[in-house]
Amino acid sequence: MSTEAAVKAAAGDISSDGHSNTAQEQAPRKGLCSVRHGLALILQLCNFSIYTQQMNLSIAITAMVNSTAAPSQPHASTEMPPTHPQDPWNSSLKESKAVAPAYDWSPEIQGIILSSLNYGSFVAPIPTGYVAGVFGAKYVVGTGLLASSVLTLFIPLAADAGVALLIALRVVQGIAQVMVLTGQYSIWVKWAPPLERSQLTSIAGSGSMLGTFIVLLTGGLICQNIGWPYVFYIFGGIGCACCLLWFPLVYNDPGNHPFISAGEKRYITCSLAQQDCSPGWTLPLKAMILSLPLWAIVVSYFCEYWLFYTIMSYTPTYISSVLQTNLRDSGILSALPFVVGCVCIILSGLLADFLLSRRVLRLVTIRKLFTAIGVVFSSGVLVALHWVRSSHSTSMVFLVLSSAFSSLCEAGVLVNFLDIAPRYAGFLKGLMQIFAHIAGAISPTVAGVLINQDPEVGWRNMFLLAAAVNISGLVFYLIFGQAEVQDWAREQRFTHL
Repeated sequence: MSTEAAVKAAAGDISSDGHSNTAQEQAPRKGLCSVRHGLALILQLCNFSIYTQQMNLSIAITAMVNSTAAPSQPHASTEMPPTHPQDPWNSSLKESKAVAPAYDWSPEIQGIILSSLNYGSFVAPIPTGYVAGVFGAKYVVGTGLLASSVLTLFIPLAADAGVALLIALRVVQGIAQVMVLTGQYSIWVKWAPPLERSQLTSIAGSGSMLGTFIVLLTGGLICQNIGWPYVFYIFGGIGCACCLLWFPLVYNDPGNHPFISAGEKRYITCSLAQQDCSPGWTLPLKAMILSLPLWAIVVSYFCEYWLFYTIMSYTPTYISSVLQTNLRDSGILSALPFVVGCVCIILSGLLADFLLSRRVLRLVTIRKLFTAIGVVFSSGVLVALHWVRSSHSTSMVFLVLSSAFSSLCEAGVLVNFLDIAPRYAGFLKGLMQIFAHIAGAISPTVAGVLINQDPEVGWRNMFLLAAAVNISGLVFYLIFGQAEVQDWAREQRFTHL
């Protein structure tokens, strides 16, 4: 993964831009043979499991109700193609409904059920991040993954018992998923050398795109062939299996890991030696509120996730209604941008760390450059979709390019909070998740209003608005963003305003 020179540089002189000078150490084992990269792969699998569990109901609900997709479903087309008696997809779907229960849920009830996963997400991230930062992420993340996976297995039973129980289960499941998505960043405070931070977090984060791709690709086929309950049994079972890897193999600190080599342990310890990464029991809230570099990341998070949730919610609808594809092809085509995004997330992390290790660019320049390229180009190709919609192949290329470019932000602003305040990484990730969930609650609703007002230009206006929000966040970040550890993150302070 890292070159020999990169590893030696990590143990020796490190750029003064947010990093420190340490004594040169013998290069440890690299790539998939190192424990830290194995940890990144386990976290990738955890993120894969969580995102399949987030999206499985959006896929299965078309087979769970007596009618096909309703307008209030965010991940389904508002205009479905007409049903033909000889269509094998529709015939298979009817067969799946015959062997699995079907419910008379109104569009309003379906919308509440789909949204219920986020009801607890607004209150959970900050306490989850704080607890993970102070007590360690192993049990916070592991407990959240196990709880979400077990609850996924019980969704078919809850649906049979009634809507109220299903909604309550989904609310608890959403809180458990926040524990995984927020708490995991506290792991990298003790495990990620500065020159490998981008690639390790990118490898772990790519599981989100991979999970979205797999569930879009296979969810409809599972419903078609063996029935919708197996969507929850299969992906819930994968999550439970992931827990069997997590608890015995993951440790909060490399010093306590039983399988790590002495060379790798020494390398990680020396690379982090002069960084104050010990967790803070108290929070410098006043200093955080007054910190423009922190606000630059927060604003960018909101703007980035405005675009992300818009695309995630409406890509299947756009492909189905605008490009006029059937349900099966729509799922497969919708998965393509996410699998490309998964690959690009990993590559962007590797490239960012390569540029930093070779001292081609300063850390702050890398963060801003990757963010600028990701935002400008992804926004540009989305805006251009309105003028190429007559060509299906061109439209799909543009959607894939948008996902590829936006993935660069994973090595830019989306990991920048680890640079400016590593000791408060868990708490800050929770804070970022709050703003991400706010964007996710607003952007699909606004997009739906625009599309309903004028279907012809609604898509254009939706993409224009998302691009404008995204670029506004970029401008704010380019002006105020930094990459060195902030003064308020160097020492513990009392919590006060």
